[in-house]
Amino acid sequence: MGQHRQALRTTVVGVVSASLVAGGVLALAPTAGAAGNGVRFVDIAGDGGTVLKANVVTPADADGTRRYPLIVLPTSWGFPQVQYLAQAQKLADSGYLVLSYNVRGFWQSGGEIDVAGPRDVADASEVIDWALAHTDADAGRIGMAGVSYGAGISVLAAAHDPRVKAVASLSGWGDLIDSIYSERTQHVQAAAVLDTVGTVTGRQSAESREIFSAFYSGDPSKEKDIVDWGKKRSPATYADQLDRNGAAVLLAGSWGDTIFPSNQSIAFYEQLTGPKRLELRPGDHATAELPGLLGLPNDVWTDTERWFDHYLKGVDNGVDREQPVQLKSRTGGGYEGYPDWKSVGATRKKIALAGTTTIHTNVNSGADGGIVFVAGILDQIAQAPPVASIPLLPRRWAAVWQSEKYATPQQVRGTAKLHTTVTPTEESGTLVAHLYDVGPLGLGKLVAHAPYTFHGRTPETPFGLDLELLSTAYDVPAGHRLALVVDTVDPLYMEHNPSGARLTFSSPTNDPSYVSVPLREQ
Repeated sequence: MGQHRQALRTTVVGVVSASLVAGGVLALAPTAGAAGNGVRFVDIAGDGGTVLKANVVTPADADGTRRYPLIVLPTSWGFPQVQYLAQAQKLADSGYLVLSYNVRGFWQSGGEIDVAGPRDVADASEVIDWALAHTDADAGRIGMAGVSYGAGISVLAAAHDPRVKAVASLSGWGDLIDSIYSERTQHVQAAAVLDTVGTVTGRQSAESREIFSAFYSGDPSKEKDIVDWGKKRSPATYADQLDRNGAAVLLAGSWGDTIFPSNQSIAFYEQLTGPKRLELRPGDHATAELPGLLGLPNDVWTDTERWFDHYLKGVDNGVDREQPVQLKSRTGGGYEGYPDWKSVGATRKKIALAGTTTIHTNVNSGADGGIVFVAGILDQIAQAPPVASIPLLPRRWAAVWQSEKYATPQQVRGTAKLHTTVTPTEESGTLVAHLYDVGPLGLGKLVAHAPYTFHGRTPETPFGLDLELLSTAYDVPAGHRLALVVDTVDPLYMEHNPSGARLTFSSPTNDPSYVSVPLREQ
C-alpha cells in the first residue's frame, strides 16, 4: 500500500513538473518577428539524415571576410530551439557565431529520443560539420555548452570530437547512473519528471521506453541492463578521451540539484586532468542559470563567456589563474575558492553513533529530502530547506543521533560520510540518512542526505555500511547542533523494504559507528 501511494504521488509530481516546464517553454518562446538581424532558422541533417531544427546567430559586423569562434548549444530536455536565443544574441554581440539546435526526438526535430546516446553524439559532430560548411565559423575555435540535457551532450561530444576545444556543462551530469540510481536506489521522482516531460514534448524510442520500465520495476535482475545503458551515456566513462582531446571543461551545478546531484559531477571533475573548473551554487536543477536564459544578468552565464573568451579567443582574463573550485554557501556570502576538491573538506569531525537502535520500515518518519525541484528552489530563494522537528520524530521509524551544541559558528564544506553496522531482518532494504542543523527549539534544517539500498543480504546477519551524503556548503550558527536521522522512506526515492521489515544499527567496539562531517570553525 505504501508503494502504491508513493507511485501515485510520483505520477502527480511528474505531471505537475511537466506543466511547469511547458509553461517555461512558452515564456521563453519569442513573439513573431522577435528575432533581430543576424538570426536565421535552418534545418540541419543530423546522423542518418535526421532533420534537426536550428538557429544561427551571427555577429552584427559579419561580412563574410573573417572567421568567428563557434559556440554550439544543444537544447535541454523538453525545450525548443529558441531556448538559448537571449544568451546567443549576447554571445554574438561579443564576437561569437552561435548555433543552437533542437536535439533529436523533441519538438520539430526528427527522430526519437536517444537520451544522450551515440546518435546524439553523432548529431553534434554533424552540426559542427554544417556550421563549418555554411557559416563563417572558425574550425580551430569551437566550443559547446548547454543546460541539463544539452550540457551532457556537449561534454560527450567533446570527448568524441577533438574539434571541440572548450565546453561548459551547466547543471549537467558526469555519471548518469550515479545521478538517478545512486547506491542501487531509484531516484523515482527525478525519473518520473524526465519521463513525463519526454512523453509530452518528444518521441521516446523503444530502447528508452524499455529502460524506464525496467527502472520503475525495481527488479534487481534488470540492474545490469540499466547500468550498461547509463554508462554509455556518462561523460565519466570517456574522461580519458576528453583529456586526450585537450578540451577545457567548465562544470557548473547546484547543491540541491534533485535531477543530477552534485556528487557525481564532483567525482567526474576529479577524474579530469586538463584545464577544468568546478562551480557549485545554491539552487535546484538548472535554477541557477535560468535567469540568464531570460536575458537577465547571471553569474553562471558570465563565467561561461569568460571561459570561452579565454580558451577560444585567447583573452587573458585571469580565469585560468583563479582557484579552479568555486563554491557559494547555501546560507549566504560570496564565492570561496579552493585549489582542488580535496581541500574543500580537509577538516573533519566525527559524531559518534553510539548504542544499538532498531527501526521499523515502510513509514515516512517526517525526515525526507522534500519534492523534486521545489526543495532546492526554496533553499535557493529563501534559505528554506526541508525541515523536521527532531524531538518529535517517531523513534519507531527513525534512528536519531545528535552532536553536542557548538559554541561557535561552524562551516560544513564538502561531503559527510556515514559509517555504521546494519542488521536487517530481510535480504533487501532501503534506508535514507539525513544530516540536520538543529536549532534551540529542536527544528532541524536539512543539510545533506543520501539513500542506500541493499539486495541479497543474509537476514539477521550484520554488515558494514559506508555511505557518502550529498556534498554541500552550509553554515551552522553558534548554539546549534548537528543531528543524523536514518529512516526508510523518502518520496524522492523508491523503497525496497518488505512489509514489516526492521533494521538494527549498532556500534561494535572493534568497529564504532560514526558520521564524519567536513566541519570547521567559521
